[in-house]
Amino acid sequence: MPHILAIVGRPNVGKSTLFNRIIGAKKAIVHDDPGVTRDRHYATTEWAGRQFTVIDTGGYVPNSREVFESAIREQAEIAINEAHAVVFMVDSTTGITPLDEEIADILRKSKKKIHLVVNKVDSFKREFDTAQFYELGLGEPISISALAGRKIGDFLDEVTKSFSRNGTKESKDDRLKLAVVGKQNVGKSLFVNSLLSKPRSIVTPLPGTTRDSIDSIFRYQGEEIILIDTAGLRRRSRIKESVEFYST
Repeated sequence: MPHILAIVGRPNVGKSTLFNRIIGAKKAIVHDDPGVTRDRHYATTEWAGRQFTVIDTGGYVPNSREVFESAIREQAEIAINEAHAVVFMVDSTTGITPLDEEIADILRKSKKKIHLVVNKVDSFKREFDTAQFYELGLGEPISISALAGRKIGDFLDEVTKSFSRNGTKESKDDRLKLAVVGKQNVGKSLFVNSLLSKPRSIVTPLPGTTRDSIDSIFRYQGEEIILIDTAGLRRRSRIKESVEFYST
């Protein structure tokens, strides 16, 4: 079974950009607005002969009672519990925030291996900004720019060095893929969660809750099926938000 690496952090620090960079594909929607990512995203990838699964999570806001932030927090905590190691991402341009400190406290209590990653370090000059993150008490910060791809190789070398190397490469994935589609608010995510018997996708009464396509493995009669929950379909003329445009 591949090692699992979860990416967590407060909103808008670049988690989905790093996720896409690691897997070499634009699987997660990336946008300047905070709170775009809501559900967990999984992808299996390989680095230097080491295969692992990476999980993207939404912006972690401890103690929030806002409907989406609390649901996103639950999704992030599931990812932390599943992971062998956690990438805790912070933002060099803002410095340490109270949210960063809260999340750091939670991660210390998780007893997981934590990699502190400082994003948006897009120049040598910005390297000096990373020293302040030692104050979080999570060891030596790893500086990267997920958007520019700066020092991503060094980052992957560090976070995967304890992962075992693969004996053989995986064969081509020929599992059946089944997408659940329909207009907004007809119960697609609830249906998927019911099939899986677990809260895989966030469910609320609000239309447009699901934004990305969410892949899950569903076992039926001894076979594995990739079940895909999708964002609600709407006519292009009715789409007003840019995030919804990319979702549909």
